[in-house]
Amino acid sequence: QVQLVESGGGLVQAGGSLRLSCAASGRTFSSYAMGWFRQAPGKEREFVTAITWSDDRTYYQDSVKGRFTISRDNAKNTMYLQMNNLKPEDTAVYYCAAKSVGIYLPTRPYEYDVWGRGTQVTVSS
Repeated sequence: QVQLVESGGGLVQAGGSLRLSCAASGRTFSSYAMGWFRQAPGKEREFVTAITWSDDRTYYQDSVKGRFTISRDNAKNTMYLQMNNLKPEDTAVYYCAAKSVGIYLPTRPYEYDVWGRGTQVTVSS
């Protein structure tokens, strides 16, 4: 069973930066794509960004373009999310997810197979 564990969340002032990590462990990890989602209180889980594991194709939600950067380290089975110029509206629990097979970059929660438990990001104004 593959497990995903997020880390790196915390409290930061608006304009600050955080770097989230998502480490995959368990049986031999093989993933087509991995993504980051977030969920604010009272809101639905929303797509943030995703990356394919083999060829680094990426896709970003419009509100984070130019501020967030997704990356991966195959050797460490770890995905990262560098978040710069954070805004109060970025406050949410951030989840990483993995999809085992596919062709296009998935952007909907139901398209992913495995989820982490999330890490809280709070941006104060």
